[in-house]
Amino acid sequence: MSLETNKATVRYLLENALNSKRLSAVDEVLSPNFVDHTNPPGWTEGPQGLKEIFAVFHAAFPDFHYTTEFEVAERDLVVVRGTYTFTHKGEFFGIAPTGKYVITTGMHLFRLADGKIMEHWCNNDDLGTMRQLGVVS
Repeated sequence: MSLETNKATVRYLLENALNSKRLSAVDEVLSPNFVDHTNPPGWTEGPQGLKEIFAVFHAAFPDFHYTTEFEVAERDLVVVRGTYTFTHKGEFFGIAPTGKYVITTGMHLFRLADGKIMEHWCNNDDLGTMRQLGVVS
C-alpha cells in the first residue's frame, strides 16, 4: 500500500470510530489480529478491545474530539500527533465526573499491512489530563 493510503486509513479510523462514534469503522480498518500495545492490564485484545476503549471514552466524555496536527508515514508505519478536547461528564476508570473541560495531546504509532492496521502504540499526556481533571496536583 502507498504511504498516502496508509495515512488515509489511520485518518479514517480516527475520524469515524473515535470522533464520529461509529465503532463499526474499527472492523473496517483493523486486522482481526490487531494488537494494541497500550491497553490497560487485562483489557480485551484485538479490534473488540479498541471498540471497548473508545466506548469508555465516549461515555465519559460525550464531546470527545481528536484533531490531528501532523502525520508522518514511512514504510509500513504512520505516526500522528494530535490534540484531544473533551468535557468529563461520565465516570472514567473509577473517576467520578468533574465537569471539567480538558485539552491534552498525544502521539500514536500505527503499523499497517495489506491495507489494515496491525499494531498501535501511543504516548498521551495522561498526567496532564489527570491534573486538568483535578485528580492529581
